[in-house]
Amino acid sequence: TPDVHDDIAWGEVNVPMSEQDYARIKAEVIAHFSERRLFVVHGIAGADRRYARKFCVITELASQALFAHQMLVRPTEEELADYGLADFVVMAAPRLKLDPAVHHTNSEAAVIINFKERVVLVVGTQYSGEIKKAIFSVMNYLLPVEDNVLPMHCSCNMNPVSHGTTVFFGLSGTGKTTLSAADNRKLIGDDEHGWADDSVFNIEGGCYAKTINITPETEPQIFNAIKFGSICENVVIDAKTRKPDYFDTSLTENGRVAYPVEFIDNAVAKGVAKRTPDVVIFLTCDAFGVLPPISKLDENSAMYHFMTGFTSKVAGTERGIKEPTPTFSSLFGEPFMPLDPMVYAEMLGMRISTGGTRVYLVNTGWSGGPYGVGSRVKLKYTRRMVEAAQSGIIDECEFVHDERFNVDVPTECPGVPAELLNPKATWADGDAYERTAEKLARMFEENAQRRLTSMTEEVRAAGPHPLSK
Repeated sequence: TPDVHDDIAWGEVNVPMSEQDYARIKAEVIAHFSERRLFVVHGIAGADRRYARKFCVITELASQALFAHQMLVRPTEEELADYGLADFVVMAAPRLKLDPAVHHTNSEAAVIINFKERVVLVVGTQYSGEIKKAIFSVMNYLLPVEDNVLPMHCSCNMNPVSHGTTVFFGLSGTGKTTLSAADNRKLIGDDEHGWADDSVFNIEGGCYAKTINITPETEPQIFNAIKFGSICENVVIDAKTRKPDYFDTSLTENGRVAYPVEFIDNAVAKGVAKRTPDVVIFLTCDAFGVLPPISKLDENSAMYHFMTGFTSKVAGTERGIKEPTPTFSSLFGEPFMPLDPMVYAEMLGMRISTGGTRVYLVNTGWSGGPYGVGSRVKLKYTRRMVEAAQSGIIDECEFVHDERFNVDVPTECPGVPAELLNPKATWADGDAYERTAEKLARMFEENAQRRLTSMTEEVRAAGPHPLSK
């Protein structure tokens, strides 16, 4: 529609649809709904009410209604009494299948956002995550354009004493939910946040965690949050005992659970930290095994890695992914970002500069070799590195500059073996490391040249570059 057309970063991710095709699908959704019992949820996106939007979710499934109730910010009784009309209406019709030849879609499913009508259609998919991410996509347009707030695909937690906050950026499978759910920190949220001039706040009212292989020992906070009122998706349940089997991947490895954020014992109930982030951590899962497990970034390199969003898709994050696959997803959430990546990156750079925020790149992927040869960095070491970054202790250590990846790498970190910090030292074959590292640096460079044409030269120069031409 003309009101947003010139703002949207059109391409493979943000695909235009004609108003005529939208109107046809919307009419079919309404006709489909007219013959069914419906469930309606009134919720809010944005825990900081100064930047909140009201969302009305209409669906034919009770389970999706409960999902929306748990994942959105739940209005108070006073807010419900004064709710009025919603800012956006989401219509979810999972049992209505589309015909690509008729509806001009790519499959029988579609997620369609109409900013002019303030309507979202989620059609042909029962995966409730589509409702959540569609609302996130709407907020990722409205917050920067209307409120000068940076929306972020990240988790966030807070020091209960100093109230210092940490933001964890990362794609699915990199550890956002796991690392933000720490016993000694208060959780603000696990996936979607806004960074305003004087606060960081949860866009949601719930958490959406992976369930694959979780136990009370490995993920105590998440495991204990799965109780009455939680919604399990893609999880095999024993028909007799009604007990879930989190190790059964016969459906998919993408088992999920949605629950209110207050199901986490030490969560920030109101979802708002009244100060801006002290630390930003970019999480990447490097299946090549060549990136340092932790490194420090300056303002320009932070903008570069924000725009680049490198990681490896791990099994269970998408259909068909059986082993780690290197990928670049701008802003660590490209499918949900309607604007040009540089718009969000400049907002981040300005906030880092004005707030004195410290930024680190943390590799939760492989060490000692690539996937199939090396092993994944142990969670206990990653936690120690994150804690050292949050406290500032790591900044007291000596750093060396990695010329190829253009980052500063610590030579020591409390509680972490020194050899782990130097990725080449963990490889049995140093020449193999050099070849693989050159390959990844070249991938970074080619991706920036091919896909990130709006990136400024100053930011581009701050990224990785192969040592051999």
